[in-house]
Amino acid sequence: MTSHVKKTLVTTAAIAGALAATTLFNTTTVKADTTSSAPVTTTTSATKDTAIASAQAKVNSASAAVVSAQAAYGSASTAASDAAAKTAAASASAAATSAATSSAVANAQAAADSAATAKSTADANLAKAQSTAAATSRAKSMTSAAVVSAQSAVASASAKASDADSAVASAEAGQTVTANLMKSDDPTQASAAQQYFATKTAIVKLLPSGQVQITIPLTSGLKYLKEVSYNGVDATFTKTGDDSANITFTADPATSYTLAMTMDIRSVMPFMPIMHEKALLDVDTTIFNGLLAAKSDADAALTSTQAALSTAETNAATVAQVASNAASAATAAATVASDAAVVATSAATNLTSAQAANSTAQAALTSAQAAQSAADATLATAKANLDSANAALTSAQAELKSAQNIVVVTPASSAASSASSATSAATATSNVASSASTTTVTSAVVATPATTKKATSSTPASSTTAKTLPQTGNENQSALVALGLAILTLGIYPMMKRKHA
Repeated sequence: MTSHVKKTLVTTAAIAGALAATTLFNTTTVKADTTSSAPVTTTTSATKDTAIASAQAKVNSASAAVVSAQAAYGSASTAASDAAAKTAAASASAAATSAATSSAVANAQAAADSAATAKSTADANLAKAQSTAAATSRAKSMTSAAVVSAQSAVASASAKASDADSAVASAEAGQTVTANLMKSDDPTQASAAQQYFATKTAIVKLLPSGQVQITIPLTSGLKYLKEVSYNGVDATFTKTGDDSANITFTADPATSYTLAMTMDIRSVMPFMPIMHEKALLDVDTTIFNGLLAAKSDADAALTSTQAALSTAETNAATVAQVASNAASAATAAATVASDAAVVATSAATNLTSAQAANSTAQAALTSAQAAQSAADATLATAKANLDSANAALTSAQAELKSAQNIVVVTPASSAASSASSATSAATATSNVASSASTTTVTSAVVATPATTKKATSSTPASSTTAKTLPQTGNENQSALVALGLAILTLGIYPMMKRKHA
């Protein structure tokens, strides 16, 4: 309850109590206002009493309306005050919340933006890492295939080299081939020395130099055959028996060789001279041609394929490591991207929460402002009603004053005069209470004491002089007591109700 309304109700109660007490002890005195300019009407006593009673009823009704309007105004004022307090609290809360949430929203927005940027970067890194991993995986597959191909090439080259080695080894170990000694001047005819080479074979060996070593077995005639040479180089004789030996010489691979032989048969035929003959050794040693080259080529091919295999294996190992690193990087990037997504989601949630808190505070403020507007409208309506009730009371008081100012021209009986005086006193008392109450609440209605003027006759001097209204209300104590108690109750009840509210 506002201080203004409390003061109003207290003042109303005080005035009503004072009026009741004054009436009870017959101490109320109303002085006539001899200077009033209210119009004076002349009529009969009964008509005046009727007018006063009617005006008094209107004053009483208007007074009750004022009290009711004051109570409504007090209640509306309290509601408006409460609504204003709530609005102020909501405004302060909204301001504090806005200050806090503004910072929270800004921070949340910054965090959300940063998280979104981090997520975008992480996603880009993940895509790049996955692309690199895929490329290195393909490279790994290719290098693995290259290794397999190189291994196959090595195996093939190794087999060829092995074959070449075997062929060379066999040639170096020596092979027995057909060999015949023919006349050098007629290769179709056997040489006379053929009889001493009964096996008609030769053992051919491949030398590391690429030449061949040719060995022809001399089965007999060692005592006659003294020298054998090829291209001026003597052959080597290795005895295999008393009259046998192996004759060995070195030459380039060919299909035949012309051998120079010296024969001495004087032991059996003394008359025969030492003979120097030439014989054609028909032996094909070209079978060894290209073996060393083939072996060299096979060895070179093997070496090359082995080098290629080593390179392929090295590349494969390098690419495999790169692929492994790329796969690990892709996994790490996926983890970073996942974490960034979680952070971004959390930041977005925090931003939404901060914005919601701010919206909630603003909604609360808007609601409080609406409630205050409604309370202010109710207060304005109550104020208008109070002003209207005060105006009605003022009008009723003016009507009562006019009735009191009526001049009775017909002499009345003692009893009628007493009743009229009592009614005038009660009316004056009610006027004072109503005027005081109205003045306290709105300061708009000014109480005017009820006065009785002597009529200024407009008739000739012989006319009857009008009587003035009585100045005390002792004749109608019961009515005044009842009125005082009613006004006291109307003043105290709202105050008691507020006290226990």
